[in-house]
Amino acid sequence: MRVIENADHAFAMLDAYPASPGHTLIVVRRHVANVFELEKQELAAVVRLIHSARGRIDREHEPAGYNIGVNIGRAAGQTVMHVHFDIIPRYFGDSADPTGGVRNVIPGKGRYIP
Repeated sequence: MRVIENADHAFAMLDAYPASPGHTLIVVRRHVANVFELEKQELAAVVRLIHSARGRIDREHEPAGYNIGVNIGRAAGQTVMHVHFDIIPRYFGDSADPTGGVRNVIPGKGRYIP
């Protein structure tokens, strides 16, 4: 595990299986599986690390956008039962049609009429 930044209640590390260049994980130190069980100071640490990671990723990779996500429960695709946030830099051309962003986790739900 390569920790790239530390905070009191969380840390940042590069994803071992990155979805894109710069893919970073923000991991809460306390062992808890569900993000809804986090305490305020843990959430504050996560937000600070997300902002810091964005600055580093912008400097090193110059992405065109971001997806930030957290999976909660097996039905949502959670495979590691420890709270972590994925910061996935996005680049033009990395997906044939990124319309709908995170809605694409459910096939056919990315495109909708608001």
